Amino acid sequence: MEGIEVGEHDPHLVGYLRCFNIQQFYEAHDVLEALWLKDRSGPDGDFFKGMIQFAGAFVHLQKNRYRPAKVLFLRCTTYLSKYPGQFYALDVSGVIELAKRYASILENSESEGSYLLNKIPQLKFNEKYLSVE
Repeated sequence: MEGIEVGEHDPHLVGYLRCFNIQQFYEAHDVLEALWLKDRSGPDGDFFKGMIQFAGAFVHLQKNRYRPAKVLFLRCTTYLSKYPGQFYALDVSGVIELAKRYASILENSESEGSYLLNKIPQLKFNEKYLSVE
């Protein structure tokens, strides 16, 4: 997959992005959990937890569980806000913006959940993410 080669990137993060981008969100969560378990109390633990929750929100979205999806979108922003800009070559600020926007859409109308499934971003290293329109 273009933009998602291992190179200098942690293989767990590469696996997360690959799974996320083919909408295997539970698997993305699972792959990154290995890093989080090693560093949950360390300096990067909240980053991993936030990205896990971001994928978890999409798991709920796929299952039409919009309220839990909204909760996880908001929770992930709390954890990720400690890592503004880029972190691990990922546009964390963009992920935060997307999560807030998705949560806002679900807050205003849970019926928009199926619309959001058609607007899932492709996550790549060293790229900015555009907000859902």
